Amino acid sequence: MTLCIKNMVCRRCIMVVESEFKKLGLHPISVVLGEVKLQDSISESQKKVLLKSLQTLGFDFIDDKKSKTVESIKKGIADLIHSKNNDHKVNLSDHLIKNLSQDYSTLSNLFSELENTTIEKYFISQKIEKVKELLLYSKLSLSQIADTLNYSNVAHLSNQFKKITGFTPTSFKQLKDKKSIEIENL
Repeated sequence: MTLCIKNMVCRRCIMVVESEFKKLGLHPISVVLGEVKLQDSISESQKKVLLKSLQTLGFDFIDDKKSKTVESIKKGIADLIHSKNNDHKVNLSDHLIKNLSQDYSTLSNLFSELENTTIEKYFISQKIEKVKELLLYSKLSLSQIADTLNYSNVAHLSNQFKKITGFTPTSFKQLKDKKSIEIENL
């Protein structure tokens, strides 16, 4: 049995969803972005308990084809941004067309209809989340981060980062460093 799960966008989401299944005594065969495979089917009562548990964490089941397609788009974007084995130089529309075997304008219109934002804006917000993660938890320079995430240059990354977060990448990183120093003084 395969269950499609809405709002899974990163590795942490996978861990949280898998944990919820295990808490309920359900042991998935596999958990990937947007999808959980179980060896056996589950009862309606188990499904209701699972749904309630997932909804408290911001997840939901996907039952219709349009929503499944939107989740596939999000998964494709997450794969492009977070996978170390992916070529970050690939064009977003080409990546989605290849992985979903659908016309990009169809995908774009459907995404905008259901998510109230464009694929491009969603992609940028996910890239900025990855930039934040790399700034806080890696030793990469801003130039290396820009290259890793296929920004044309550091200025482009910095401008986009400030537009989304209100901070420059440097000031964002300094906030973390300042908090670390304050904690050490306790």
